Amino acid sequence: MPVLFIGHGSPLNAIENNEFAANWANLAARIPRPKAILCISAHWVSSGIFVSTTSRPETIYDFYGFPEELYNMVYPAPGAPDIAKRIQETVKAKSVYPDESRGLDHGAWIVLTRMYPKADIPTLQLSLDQALDPQEHYNLGRELLQLRKEGVLIIGSGNIVHNLTLARMNHVGYPWAYEFDEDIAGRIDADDHHSLIHYELMPNSGKAFWANEHYLPLLYVLALKQLQERVSHSAGKVIYGSISMRCVLIHE
Repeated sequence: MPVLFIGHGSPLNAIENNEFAANWANLAARIPRPKAILCISAHWVSSGIFVSTTSRPETIYDFYGFPEELYNMVYPAPGAPDIAKRIQETVKAKSVYPDESRGLDHGAWIVLTRMYPKADIPTLQLSLDQALDPQEHYNLGRELLQLRKEGVLIIGSGNIVHNLTLARMNHVGYPWAYEFDEDIAGRIDADDHHSLIHYELMPNSGKAFWANEHYLPLLYVLALKQLQERVSHSAGKVIYGSISMRCVLIHE
């Protein structure tokens, strides 16, 4: 299966018919139908590494102040406890613990409701252990390669630039935000994973995000890239000043 990083942005993308929602649907149309979906979302940060094992994940509304329409939405995809068990068996460097109650947070379901609106593909999530450094997150991503071979679509959901403290209501991106986003894109194309892991050495990294949970899912996706695979970019746009919506597809 291909592997995909999604710049998910606002929960409103689940209900607004905009260019980002259309792009997510287009990405789903470009790739084979997955056996299951594993989402690594910026919105599940934990102490330790956890994988959701429930067979009926709930829709999590981990946001506030949005239209009631969003809170009435349900994404009733089945869980994938068998895939969760495979992850626990496959990952050797770290212990992965089961979470029997975790549902789908908005980093997962707002994207999937556009990609697979029928909600008929088994879906699960893997948490971001806050104790790991970027290199360790990247190494963990590499251990998930076997899932790709078994038909699982792995999605990293976050944003390359995500600094809400500097956000502004107009849709014009700050020049530094575009510079950082485009610098990251160039290094992805060059397979310069070392620089992408050590992003703190790059210009504008201190403005791009004040906490790295939205950036880390990208490292899992990059870790899964194999030699000779291609990279396709889409939605290379910065909105609200400091939120990058770039998506990255890795495929043969």
